[in-house]
Amino acid sequence: MKKFGVERNGLTTETFHNDSDKAVIHERSVDVEPILKANKRLLTLNDGYSKSRELKRVATIPTLMLEIWCKEYLGNDDGNWFGLPRDIQNKILKTKLNDSNYKFLKTAEGKL
Repeated sequence: MKKFGVERNGLTTETFHNDSDKAVIHERSVDVEPILKANKRLLTLNDGYSKSRELKRVATIPTLMLEIWCKEYLGNDDGNWFGLPRDIQNKILKTKLNDSNYKFLKTAEGKL
C-alpha cells in the first residue's frame, strides 16, 4: 500500500492509501491517551459536582467511540452519533457508562 496523504487535526490523524487495485483506503485514528490521562486525574479529583451542586461531571468520551457505539446500535450505518435521537443517545450512554468495561471514560464515580 502506498501512502499519499496524511492530515492531522488535534488528536485525530487521517491517512489515505492506495492499494494494489487502485482503491483509496481512508484510515482514521485518534490519540486517546491524553483523554484517558485526564479522565483518570478527574476521577480522583473530587466528587464531580459543581460548587452549586447543580451539575455533575460524568465522562469524557472520544468522538470515535461515539461513532462506534452508533454503528453498534444501528448496524451498518455512517456512525453519525449526533444524528441519533436524544433518547437513543441517553440509552446508549447509560448502558455503556454503567458497564465496568468502560470505566476508563468516567470522570466521576456513580451510576447514570
